[in-house]
Formats: sequence, C-alpha cells, structure tokens
Amino acid sequence: MENSTLIPHLFRTEYSKIVAVLCNKYGYEFLEEAEDIVSDTFLKASTAWISGNPPNPAGWLYKVAQNKALDVFRRKKIFQEKVSPHINTQEQSHQEIEFSEEYILDSQLKMMFVLCNNEITPEAQISLALKILGGFGIEEIAHAFLTSKDTINKRLYRAKQKISSQPPNFELKPDHIQQGIESVLRIIYLLFNEGYFSFSQTQAIRQELCREALRLGLLLTQNPLTNLPQVNALVALMCYHASRLEVRAQSLNETTDFESTYAKSSNPELVQKGDEYMNRAAQGKVLSKYHLEGAIAYWHTQPESEEKWERILQLYNLLLQVEYSPMIALNRTYALAKARSIDQAIKEALKIKLENNHLYFSLLAKLHESKSLKKSIEYLQKGLKLAKNEYDRAYYQKRIEALQKKSV
Repeated sequence: MENSTLIPHLFRTEYSKIVAVLCNKYGYEFLEEAEDIVSDTFLKASTAWISGNPPNPAGWLYKVAQNKALDVFRRKKIFQEKVSPHINTQEQSHQEIEFSEEYILDSQLKMMFVLCNNEITPEAQISLALKILGGFGIEEIAHAFLTSKDTINKRLYRAKQKISSQPPNFELKPDHIQQGIESVLRIIYLLFNEGYFSFSQTQAIRQELCREALRLGLLLTQNPLTNLPQVNALVALMCYHASRLEVRAQSLNETTDFESTYAKSSNPELVQKGDEYMNRAAQGKVLSKYHLEGAIAYWHTQPESEEKWERILQLYNLLLQVEYSPMIALNRTYALAKARSIDQAIKEALKIKLENNHLYFSLLAKLHESKSLKKSIEYLQKGLKLAKNEYDRAYYQKRIEALQKKSV
C-alpha cells in the first residue's frame, strides 16, 4: 500500500487503539494529551515514511507514540507527581507501554464506556466517539451534525475538560457495564448509520465507517461481560445491512427509492454471520430495539413472498411500541403497502406529516405512482426541494423526467 493511502488507512484503524492504550495506562484525565501525542506520531510518519514504509507500520506507530508519551510526561509536572512514582516501582521491562492485542482490546472497551460518561451530553458523547473511536476529522463531524466546525470544537473541548476534571473510575465489571451498555450501543448504532445512510460529495456509502462500527460491535462480543443479547442483535443488524453495501454503492442516485433501499444482499458470508449473531441474540429474555431491527433486516435478505412483508409489518408494529420515531413509522408504511394495500398505506403515511424530510415525499411519490402520475410528480418535486446532496437531487430529477414522459 502506498504511503498516500497507508497513513489515512492506519489513522482509521490505529488512532483509536493508541489513544485508548495511553489513557488506560496513564489515566483518562490525559485524554487530550494522548490525542496530541497520537496526532504528532502520524505527522512524523507522514515525513519519515516518504522514502519507504517500515516493515511493521503499526508497530512503528506504537513505538513512536510510546516514546513521545514519555517525553511529554517528563516535561510536565504531572510526570513527577503521578507517572514517575508508578514507573520507579516497576522493573525496567515493565516500563514499556503494552500494545498486545489483548491489552488494546481491553483499552478500547474501557474507552467506549468512558466516552459514555453520564456527565457528558449525548451530543458530546457522539462527537467524541466519532473523533476518538472512528478517527473522524472535525469537518466530517460537523457535516454529520449539520453544524459548524466551531460548534464541534467547543463541544469536544467541554467534553474533554469534563473527563479530565472528573476522570471516570470505570472498570470492566457487571455493574459498570450495565450502567453504560445502552449508551455504548447507541453510539455504535449511530456510527454505522452515519456510514450506511450518509452522503458526501465524493462518497455516498462510507463503507470504512460501517466496518469500524461493526468492528466495535464485534469487540464487545469478545468479552464475556459485554457479550450480551442486545450486543449480538446489533452486530447481526449491522452484518445484514453491510451485506447490501456493494449493491447500494453501485446505485448511488437511487438511494432515496424505497425499493432500492432494500436491495438484495451481495455478500452471502455477511448474511450468514448475521444469522449466527441473531441466534446468539436469542439467548436470554432481553428484547431490544436491535433485536427487532435485526429481525426486519433478516427478512429483507429473504426472497419475495407474502409472508415476508407480513412479518416485516408485524415487526415494525412491535418496534414502534419499543421506540417510536417518524422514520420508523415511515418505513412501516412502505411495509404496509407491500403486505396489505397501497390505499391503506397512503392513509397512514399522510398521518405522519414528516414534511421537513425528503424521504417522506419520496415514499408518497412511490405510493401514488400507480394511482396518479400527476400527484407522484408533485411529491417528487417537493422532495427535490428538500434534497441536500447531489445524489438525492439526481434521483428526483431522473424520476420526475421519467414520469413526465410516461404521462404524455
């Protein structure tokens, strides 16, 4: 892999690992220092690797980060007060920062829960997760939140200050995990959705982010204390969705079409993995929203049949009872049209009144297509006005032109 692509790739895969290990070693009050150390490490790599990549790039990053960490702490008063006594009581062989696979996994698990500190606002938790766990830049996070870089910088600064001033005493124990698991799952869920449903000028499906979210979910399954039914259900859900990534990526200008949204799976291995984790999720008495969404995603991998859409409809009915949202109601309406009747679906859709979301008008256009081309075109024009990226706009324009020709 060339230097120009290797470093960005490693930033995504190794940044969160090194930050997590440094914080696990020296304390979460040093979160900001740890981030600076890792950023400087990658900056050094960008110049040191110009003539050629080292044999073990990740190992090189670990070693440089370790040396930089010791240098930073030596220059700080906190080194004398907190770090130096700790090092002086150990053998020389123990002064090294451990970067074994087990220690990295343990450190990342702890970091996930630390970022879900209840003292931090949900918006800040997600921003921290995008930056520290996902390796996102400030501009990318601002895009995800549809806000300014300045707002995100302030949000991150306040959150880091909160962690530094009141470092959480988190341990991988059942009671600590029970308190934080829902927040952790929510963040992973959001990270995956940001990759699966988000759009940018250059890439509609950010597969790398989806893989990162799936990796974090799988990481939770590797520890007996966090290998819970709802965790396995979320992993299954992500596997099912990820199995359709290639097909969706090939139809970028049709992602607002509800039929294209449920594209056939292109990766049977991921579907099989999804089945495996859904079976694991069935153990125990927990029924979370991830179980229901995972079951819906499972049925979307199955061949067309009356049973398929009836099952999906019933699962949406349950999901709305567990966690109502207008978007869930919107998706249920499409299932209602497939399982029952278009007239019934139109009636339900009009009750949702999600008139600030272009997908609402995309659905209404789809439902009216067999009934009134004029109304369908009107809804597509409304969706076009609300579309925020080139892919959605291209879809609406294409559909409007096709229906206009059809209506002549």
